[in-house]
Amino acid sequence: MKHNATNKIQELHNFGEFGGVNPSISDSSTYTFLSAKTMFDTFEGNTEGCYLYSRHSSPSNLYLGEALAALEGTETANVTASGMGAITAVILQLCNSEDHIVSSRTIYGGTYAFMKNFLRKFNINTSFIDITKTELVEKAITPKTKMIFCESISNPLLEVADIRELSKLAKKYNIPLVVDNTFSPLSIAPANLGADIVIHSLTKFINGTSDSVAGAVCGSKEFCLSLKDVHDGAGMLLGSTLDSLRASFVLKNMRTLHIRMKKHSENALFLAQNFEKDGLRVVYPGLKSHPGHHTLKKQMVSEYGYGGIMTIDVGSLENANNLMELMQKKNLGYLAVSLGFYKTLFSAPGTSTSSEIPLEEQKSMGLSDGLIRFSIGLDNDIQRTYNLMKECMQSLHILDPKVATAAV
Repeated sequence: MKHNATNKIQELHNFGEFGGVNPSISDSSTYTFLSAKTMFDTFEGNTEGCYLYSRHSSPSNLYLGEALAALEGTETANVTASGMGAITAVILQLCNSEDHIVSSRTIYGGTYAFMKNFLRKFNINTSFIDITKTELVEKAITPKTKMIFCESISNPLLEVADIRELSKLAKKYNIPLVVDNTFSPLSIAPANLGADIVIHSLTKFINGTSDSVAGAVCGSKEFCLSLKDVHDGAGMLLGSTLDSLRASFVLKNMRTLHIRMKKHSENALFLAQNFEKDGLRVVYPGLKSHPGHHTLKKQMVSEYGYGGIMTIDVGSLENANNLMELMQKKNLGYLAVSLGFYKTLFSAPGTSTSSEIPLEEQKSMGLSDGLIRFSIGLDNDIQRTYNLMKECMQSLHILDPKVATAAV
């Protein structure tokens, strides 16, 4: 599958105020008008290209939105102060009291908690379904269902959604398919596969430097404008506004996303293949043993690989904690949540990013105590990284000390 998102992003020309190669940063919370009528029209959403107040929009946020729309192949995009800011705005824009959502069972813990717990205040219910089984998804749809929600590659179990099939289902019942593509920018282009709305936590791979928190909603011009409506737009009224300076950081970092994603994927595939040969329980969509491998192959943009996230189950939480602490001590990465950093990040999701999910539900979906989620970094010598990781595992008897180091 081909997707020329990189070319589209690079073709955007937004020169700075004085001819700078980077757009100028709009360091203002409010903007002046030459006439009172133009202010009124802008409040009513009738004047495109005018800026009123930075919670509505700003030039810096507009530039970033244009780049994200080019990335995902949508008409436009809105940016928010966090990934959860994007997710919650979309859900509350689409759903009213007594409505229903069909969602993947394995999603980011914050999204799960919002759907399972917070939305109860509005009598909005969610059915959590194995998204890889479209027949179960269809059975869960009711006359009150207002959206199907999934992650392209799920957090943390790395289940692969068949976006084409889910899109057909969504269109059959005339409901939007909302896809969180945080784990797989460039590798998967959900809008090209039929998704109606694509969400990102820009904090992760897209920014790539773990110094900014931001989110995005990519979709039609009509939907994105509805989010910003001053009367009933969830994006506007919930106030999840991205700071202009942060928007400029993310935009500059997007210029290297294509290079970084290739390296993240290359390194993750190398480690996953070798640790699987060593007999460890590795989950990575690039492995033929992964249940979603063929689904991903038929919808991915191959030049960007299978992504930078993999998991290894080391048997127990004690093993997981000991290994992560040792790897951090050996400077193999950081014991930290999040992903997409230049250094490898690792955490035990059952006690961190998925801790909002009750233990009995974690077990039912296959999220074990010993599972470690790795966001593989941009290491130049991945063979050396593999050797050192293996030494750590052998010293803790997670891996048999007799297992030889695999050759490149």
